[in-house]
Amino acid sequence: MAAAYDVIVIGAGPGGYVAAIRAAQLGRKVVIVEREHLGGICLNWGCIPTKALLRSAEVFHLMHRAKEFGLKADGIGYDLPAVVARSRGVAKQLSSGIGHLMKKNKITVVMGQAAVTAKGKVSVKTDKGVEELTAPNIILATGARARELPGLEADGDLVWTYRHALQPKRMPKKLLVIGSGAIGIEFASFFNTLGADTTVVEVMDRILPVEDAEISAFAKKQFVKQGMKILEKAGVKKLDRKPGVGVTAHIEVGGKIETHDFDTVISAVGIVGNVENLGLEALGVKIDRTHVITDEYCRTGVEGLYAIGDIAGAPWLAHKASHEGVMVAELIAGGHPHPIKPNSIAGCTYCHPQVASVGLTEAKAKEAGYDIKVGRFPFIGNGKAIALGESEGMIKTIFDAKTGELLGAHMVGAEVTELIQGYVVGRSLETTEEDLMNTVFPHPTLSEMMHEAVLDAYGRALHF
Repeated sequence: MAAAYDVIVIGAGPGGYVAAIRAAQLGRKVVIVEREHLGGICLNWGCIPTKALLRSAEVFHLMHRAKEFGLKADGIGYDLPAVVARSRGVAKQLSSGIGHLMKKNKITVVMGQAAVTAKGKVSVKTDKGVEELTAPNIILATGARARELPGLEADGDLVWTYRHALQPKRMPKKLLVIGSGAIGIEFASFFNTLGADTTVVEVMDRILPVEDAEISAFAKKQFVKQGMKILEKAGVKKLDRKPGVGVTAHIEVGGKIETHDFDTVISAVGIVGNVENLGLEALGVKIDRTHVITDEYCRTGVEGLYAIGDIAGAPWLAHKASHEGVMVAELIAGGHPHPIKPNSIAGCTYCHPQVASVGLTEAKAKEAGYDIKVGRFPFIGNGKAIALGESEGMIKTIFDAKTGELLGAHMVGAEVTELIQGYVVGRSLETTEEDLMNTVFPHPTLSEMMHEAVLDAYGRALHF
């Protein structure tokens, strides 16, 4: 006999487990189905463990700068297995925490592979057999996985995906990273900081292509200064693999094919949604390029069936998934939540220097027909940045010249992934330039640059 619930959540990543918690808080009887790890890719193989690795690289980088701070550090080195072990320990700690949250909120957890067999019905293959579940509401939160291009498939030895890179068998000496989005650049930054001779290949005309062009150019300059080689408008056409030796990459640059030898390749060319084997086509769910088509409230068009997070398309961000999970849970409970506004969701990349942004780039704002005012402020003009020894960076703001609406904000430099939320809140509150100008920012802080970048857009910058 099938077990009956109010809500079935398929996938226990940052979208699914948050949706389950909120639905339980609202008095619903909830079951969550997960095939691998509570916390999903983000917590176990993505956001969290990569940040742990990058923190180790950041400390290693600072150790080499000890003399600048009047300190002494001799015999500086690293233990890669220990760095990886710390990263895995952080992920394990948080994954265990998700289990505690499920128990606290009286959410039933079923480990296994789920499929939606009919409207309101889910079948789960577990180690013990098959469990049948029913509920009037089903939330799909199955996430995504690394995209693999023909001929560039990962083998775990010479060619890695992000999962292999999180548990490297060796420290790469000569590394090729294919793709310069957040995943590619973060791993390039990590291994380059630890000493790998790193080359990044990007098919678009600039690295970090979703970011504002000025920010991308600034970041590229810093990466090159750190020793990275950046090839833009380039593509890897072929990999000749030589087990135990390395890889010869055939790279097209400027219409010509060049060959370069590497001992390790990381492929970071995007993601594909986990839409297979869920029974979605039979239900009439529309899928476009491995992503489920939904409306602004994550409804699939099939009554009682929702899709959130990476499976529902861009932006592919954990915090977007979590917010969608809350929205759907409240919708199911009879609430009237606001739909997600993609342009008000911040993107963060934890390379060195960090990159963060929200809203429209300068180019997109112009394309949309806005008459704009643009402000900029460099880290070199900020006392706290200089005291930290982090004077390389910039904050850029874009306003609607007619209304004073903050259209976008873009940052590159130390701790900008923490600073960006100030502008996110501002956009949510429909803040104008006047509101931001009249806000008193504490001194000495990096946040003062956010104030100055607004002032600069209106010709009123004080410290530069």
